[in-house]
Amino acid sequence: MNIDLNSDLGESLGAWRMGDDTAMLDIVTSANVACGFHAGDPAGILATLKAAGQRGVAVGAHVSYPDLVGFGRRNMDIASADLVADVVYQIGALQGLAGAAGTRVRYVKPHGALYNTIAHDERQARDVITAIRAVDPGLALVVLAGSPLERWAADAGLRVVAEAFADRGYTPQGTLVSRREKGAVLHDAQAVAARMLRLVQEGVVEAVDGSLARVRADSICVHGDSPGAVAMAASVRRTLEAAGVALRPFCGAAEVAR
Repeated sequence: MNIDLNSDLGESLGAWRMGDDTAMLDIVTSANVACGFHAGDPAGILATLKAAGQRGVAVGAHVSYPDLVGFGRRNMDIASADLVADVVYQIGALQGLAGAAGTRVRYVKPHGALYNTIAHDERQARDVITAIRAVDPGLALVVLAGSPLERWAADAGLRVVAEAFADRGYTPQGTLVSRREKGAVLHDAQAVAARMLRLVQEGVVEAVDGSLARVRADSICVHGDSPGAVAMAASVRRTLEAAGVALRPFCGAAEVAR
């Protein structure tokens, strides 16, 4: 058994510090790096990319709606031409910084409201797919496990990486509990780690009502901005490795090294 462990990084902005990228990069196998639209400044993003490259951590473009004030978590009805251009712009910016840092962008993972919207909104989903294919059709797309986006992206020829969330609550239908509702964000590191081990071994996650939701995932995300994120990610990694689960980038360690 093997699984990828990812986190959202590069989200500090000027004097506002978000998470502990250095510590998290010693734990995760893939880093979703902010591109400046929801968080992150060029110098901080570059530093995170350099640190990721030094550790052999795969790098992905964490693209977002243009929403610094709302941290990319506000829904937006953006025209297709604008959304395609926004995503192209963000991937291109991160590619430039990654090249300067001695690494490469291997995948795209949308952030926040954009991530949740394109999981089910076909128009915006196809805009994001179009943007990725325009920049580099070899880039993988990280998507919410079990969402319609898995099929839309695969049909368009993209490599699809299904993702589960360690620190988020699930509904009985296998979707994420809204952040506005009780049980949306989980904080018990040991309980979260046990949940993720069961996910890898059995393909199920306990939902908020106690039922079991079936979730098939290639990668597990621990949000870098959550309280205790580093301790939670470390607990997940220790628990998985103790059970014989190998932690490695979904794109492959050999590919990251190139």
